Amino acid sequence: MKKTFVLLAAVSAAVCSGVYASGTRDSGKKYSIRFNPDVYEERSVTSENTTVKYRAYEKIVYVRNPVDTTYEIMNIYIPSAYFENGTVNGYTAGTAPVFLPNMVGGYMPGLPGTPDDGTGGPGPGPAFDGGRPGMNAIAYALVNGFVVASPGARGRTTAAGRAPACIVDLKAAVRYLRYNDKIMPGDAGKIISNGTSAGGALSALLGAGGDNSDYEPYLKQIGAADERDGIYAVSAYCPITDLDHADAAYEWLFNGYNTYEKIDISMLDYKVQRKLVAGSLTDGQMNVSAELKKQFPSYVNSLGLVSEDGTELRLADDGSGTFRERVKKFVMESAQKALDGGADMSPYAFLTISSGKVTDIDFAAYVGYAGRQKLPPAFDALDLSSGENNLFGTAAVESQHFTSYSEKNSLIPDAGTADPRIVKMMNPLNYIGTAGTTTAQYWRIRQGTKDRDTSLAVPVILATTLENRGYDVDFALPWDKPHGGDYDLDELFAWINSICR
Repeated sequence: MKKTFVLLAAVSAAVCSGVYASGTRDSGKKYSIRFNPDVYEERSVTSENTTVKYRAYEKIVYVRNPVDTTYEIMNIYIPSAYFENGTVNGYTAGTAPVFLPNMVGGYMPGLPGTPDDGTGGPGPGPAFDGGRPGMNAIAYALVNGFVVASPGARGRTTAAGRAPACIVDLKAAVRYLRYNDKIMPGDAGKIISNGTSAGGALSALLGAGGDNSDYEPYLKQIGAADERDGIYAVSAYCPITDLDHADAAYEWLFNGYNTYEKIDISMLDYKVQRKLVAGSLTDGQMNVSAELKKQFPSYVNSLGLVSEDGTELRLADDGSGTFRERVKKFVMESAQKALDGGADMSPYAFLTISSGKVTDIDFAAYVGYAGRQKLPPAFDALDLSSGENNLFGTAAVESQHFTSYSEKNSLIPDAGTADPRIVKMMNPLNYIGTAGTTTAQYWRIRQGTKDRDTSLAVPVILATTLENRGYDVDFALPWDKPHGGDYDLDELFAWINSICR
């Protein structure tokens, strides 16, 4: 569909004076969810010798009845050429993909992101970008000719932000874009979500559970557009997901490794703060680790996963088996790619390298090198101290358990347990390819081999489930990368271009 836009000189002079496109109310009661193309600030982003002018529409309230207008807002950035029948990187106003990055970390509230081309732009960049210098993903998307829509979302630190508020908000943002597709440049049929950590989990959940009726009552409550919320593609970095099985997955990998460097997460000036604290597991914690590890084989075996050659992916009671070999295979492939790229692999004594080929890996030694970060249970803490406990709280109860193990072994008298329907709504595995659901066709999932925030088993299960159900998956474990995202923007946008041309 061709989209034509006319820019009036008088309007341009008025709106380029620093006015922001914050939400407006209809008749003083509800916010309008109709996109207004005439209220913006004109800016530019530069990459090497290329400068792209764009319109910045910021702080747009994307629902009629917002609970929190600090977070239920979206920043939209559109290359100016699309208002003048121009092209950028071969895209037009009608064909440009819509890049949808969220800034959520730790399931805490996330503000919308802004472009930064490395020359002192406004920032901030996406959460957990790994300290990558220079252009952030939003600026990179604009240079590549994409329309960018970066939604904020409520998070666990406010009573109204407990699950499923964060995913409901992102779905509402997608509905806003679809609702306004005919009057906005960009193709709302080609929305690509992007996120890191908890934001990666939400990106995956957005892609897995499109249009599912479970979320409809929550969307109606906040006045989301009466539109679809399925998306085209997913980019997920180190997704902290499958929370109801993540404790067992973590101990399957790290059981027996009893020292740790724990990260305490807090929020300061709307930014995630992370502080390392070292220590050793107590005898009681080691017992918990062993008990949780025992749970994981039966979970994996219940999934019915198979490899590309049809091999059933299973685990024996001791945690060994074909699923473990699959995880090992991905780590070896990562080491081989690093070796082929010229990396010095001699420091990694757990690798066996012969004639330029990684032929084996001492997997136990590799896990020891990666190191434990979290105490057992890693996510559903027995004392209700984890961020995920907070996520599954309610307006009345700050934190709750969400697994049967932690509920039975809780250290908190009369601790509450989350509604199973809410727990279900936060796990993408419950929705992939199910009836009444639109699951994104294209997926790119990355988790570094040095990432200890969740078990490598978690993204492997997600990627394998998607592959087994017929979806197009680009999955890898980048070598020696810690917890972070947006560190390979050239590759990310090459992938997006390959599925959108």
